[in-house]
Amino acid sequence: MASTSLIVAPQWIGDAVMTEPLMRRLHARGEQLTVGALPWVAPVYRAMPHVHAVVEFPFRHGGLQWQARRAMASQLRGQFDNAYVLPNSLKSALLPFLAGIPRRVGYSGESRVLLLNQRLANPKGERPPMVAYYSALSGEGAIDDLVHDRPQLQLPEDVVAQALHHLGVVRGTFAVFAPGAEFGPAKRWPAAHFATLAKALAERGVPVLLLGSGKEHALCEEIAQPVLASHPGSVQNLAGKTTLEQALSAIAASKFAVTNDSGLMHVAAAFGVPQAAVFGSSSPLHTPPLNPLASVFWLKNDPGYQPPLDCAPCFQRTCPLGHTRCLVDVTPERVLQALV
Repeated sequence: MASTSLIVAPQWIGDAVMTEPLMRRLHARGEQLTVGALPWVAPVYRAMPHVHAVVEFPFRHGGLQWQARRAMASQLRGQFDNAYVLPNSLKSALLPFLAGIPRRVGYSGESRVLLLNQRLANPKGERPPMVAYYSALSGEGAIDDLVHDRPQLQLPEDVVAQALHHLGVVRGTFAVFAPGAEFGPAKRWPAAHFATLAKALAERGVPVLLLGSGKEHALCEEIAQPVLASHPGSVQNLAGKTTLEQALSAIAASKFAVTNDSGLMHVAAAFGVPQAAVFGSSSPLHTPPLNPLASVFWLKNDPGYQPPLDCAPCFQRTCPLGHTRCLVDVTPERVLQALV
């Protein structure tokens, strides 16, 4: 009989995508996987064929939410042999402990010594590649042994077709832009650059769908309006107007995607679509788009870029030096050349 495992998922879309190789490894050795995820992340796990079921946790950002966790633990008690706690927080390890799951696996940290009974040491020094970091929780190798794992997502064809019909687009004829980055402006390629690129694509007959959350609608309007003024109908601002499942479908069916280092960058990589990924304050050594069709733009490792970006990667939300050269100096023309 297969063992049953609860996966406590990360709370960010990109991190969720990067856990897919771990799901594949656990499934391959006979574990039946149920993922517990926050509602805005759950659709990512429904695009992983190796996941048996997805339970949406009724939790919010921040706070221990003790009563809600106790109630959910009571519902899950007796159902699982294993728990894999992917976030590093104390509260994420609390639910498997309260549910009495016998084997509880995760990384050390945040005083979780009593909550987890199989702990991996957090690596010291430079940040490791996140996909390998998650895959190592399988116990099938150290982080350095797992750097070749690549996330893969898959949606049923009827789901994609329904989404494309709703959006009024045809598979393979449009580009997707994801200009947001939840972390902060030091990860966002300038809106003016996105607009210039969208205008160049419109001149080539390639319409653009702008994807993001409702909080990014104004940012997407800043991109769309100058393009629509000269090329009516060439851009749709869908930020805050799609479900995550519809956004995933649009990316999976796109001609190519252009993103910052964001959750939707990892989605595009996992669907294997051609993509351009622009990095600013963060590093593709830590969270690269693992896709042979990806073009990565990171001026830190560009020997021809002068003066060198000694400040990168800073991993800050806003540029500490106030210039954001790492993003501004990646030109739309250079990105266009990689796509067409």
